[in-house]
Order: sequence, then C-alpha cells, then structure tokens
Amino acid sequence: MATVCTLILPKFPQSRGVSTTRAVLKRDPKMKVPYELKQEQSRLFHKLPSGLNMEVLYQRGSDQIRSTKNPPLVFVHGSFHAAWCWAEHWLPFFSQNGYDSYALSLLGQGESDSPAAAVAGTLETHAGDIADFIHKEIRLPPVLLGHSFGGLIVQYYIANIRREAVKGSDSEKKSLFPNLSGAVLVCSVPPSGNSGLVWRYLFSKPLAAFKVTRSLAAKAFQTSLPLCKETFFSAGMEDQLVARYQELMTESSRMPLFDLRKLNASLPVSRLEDPAFKVLVVGAKDDFIVDMEGLNETGRFYGIPTVCIEGVAHDIMIDCSWRKGAQLILSWLNSLN
Repeated sequence: MATVCTLILPKFPQSRGVSTTRAVLKRDPKMKVPYELKQEQSRLFHKLPSGLNMEVLYQRGSDQIRSTKNPPLVFVHGSFHAAWCWAEHWLPFFSQNGYDSYALSLLGQGESDSPAAAVAGTLETHAGDIADFIHKEIRLPPVLLGHSFGGLIVQYYIANIRREAVKGSDSEKKSLFPNLSGAVLVCSVPPSGNSGLVWRYLFSKPLAAFKVTRSLAAKAFQTSLPLCKETFFSAGMEDQLVARYQELMTESSRMPLFDLRKLNASLPVSRLEDPAFKVLVVGAKDDFIVDMEGLNETGRFYGIPTVCIEGVAHDIMIDCSWRKGAQLILSWLNSLN
C-alpha cells in the first residue's frame, strides 16, 4: 500500500525521458486524507531552486506498446486539485498506451511544500517550477497538459518557450523554458483570465454566478456535496465518488494558487510566437465553470478549432465519463508521431 510518507528516491525511475539525480529525504504527509497510489505508480519529489520540494506522481509507459517517438506527458492541475486528479484515471490510461506520464502538484497543493507567502505563486513562478522540473528531469521535449487554471499556466509557459534571459555575472544565456512537443488545454481558463467568465455569468446567468462564487470564492464546495457535484461533475456522478474527491480537493489546496486580483491585472498572456507549435483545446459541454465563449476565446487565441465533449463536466479527468477526453487526447497525441 502506498503512503504519502514516501522517501525522495535517490533516482527517478529509469526511462528514456528522465534524468537520474535525486537527494534522499524523509517527509511527513501534508494531506490529512492521503491519496493511495495505484499499481505501478510512484510518488517522487523534485527539489526546486528555492529549496522547496514539488510532488510528482509518475507512471512509466507500457513496454509492450511504448515507442521512442512518444513524448513524455506532464500534467498540471488547476485550483483546489493536485497531482492525484491525474493519477486516478489518466496516468494509468496514457501509461497503458505507451506514454511516460508525470503529474505535478504545484507549490502549496497536494504533498508539495508551501512557500512562505499568502498565496502559492504567480503565473511566472508556477511556470518556472514546471520548467525547472522539465529541464532537470526529462530529456525529451514533453507534451504539457493543463486543466482549468493549470491550463492558463501552460499558456504562459508556451508563450515564453523562445524567450531567453541573461543569467550570472558572465552574461551566459540560458533558456528559461525548455521546448515542448505540444500542449493540451483541458477546460482551461482563457488567456484573458476568469473575469470575462464571471461577468458573462452575472449578466446571463445570475443564479449560476451566485453558485460559482459561493462554491469557489467562498469554498462552499468543501462543505456542500450537491454544490461540489454541480460545480465539478456530471449529474450522473455517484455521490460516493463526489464525496471522496471533495475530501481530496479540500485537503489539496492548503493555500490559494494565485492572488486573483494581481493575476487578472497581468493578463492576457502573450501570444504564441510559433504558429507551427501544436496545441489542442478541449472543453466539456456540461462545464459549470468555463463556458463555451471562454473555450472559443482560447481557440481563437491560437487560431485553431476547439473540441467540446458531450456528456462530461469540468473535472473531465475524474468525471464518470473520463474516457471520452482521454481517448480524444490520445488520438491527437498519436497524430503527433
């Protein structure tokens, strides 16, 4: 049985896509409700330049069908979630289809360390932590997949891949954001942020606006099972599962992911400079948080058509119809090869 009292292993699991340097460190669990890993999954910790440790859940791609052409996958969660939300269904799914898969817990979330601040970070610091992990631990350019506010972080990342900064007294240039094989934005907050979503709800769906504000801003989803279900899941989702995820979401988010006022003041994210860069924008028809206009805004931003999946809600990766999104993304990933 896996526990969160895991050692930081001396080495990442051997694979074609990761480096092998680690320090050993014992850790006490940060979540009162631990997430038990599935078979063939590992919990690792990546040490950031700040000295803080970032939780990484890893599952190696199946040797039976893995290919050297398959890029590693790196998953980034949104608010009130952590790496576990990918480990539940999508890590096993993509692993079984030959892809090495890594799910990160951003700082202040899941089993990752918390910074000495009121919020977990900014778009720049979260993207920088992801970049540090990719730069040090993954040899091949991965595909970066982001959900909800994690999708906004991914948008910031891919907008800055080509940028370089002068570091050190010797003026040595170093790329801050390692290259990617592509990016998938899943029920993502659009590049202008969530303010447009909020205003549209206020004018067109005032009751929905009240529910969303109460659920997310006031964190009422943590204590109301019906509200949690309506916010994140399909109507057909079993209450027992909703209760389990509600507990994990409550324990995952020890501090806010962003200062939303400062975040919105820094938006929109910059436009992608490389028109050949591969992006997939996926939404959910029954999404209670990101509406169709928000989904289409993201598609227009990248000049690509969006895909909206019927019969699935915002938490597409743990909803009862999670396979729909996974299979769509798998087809797109296979087309990259």
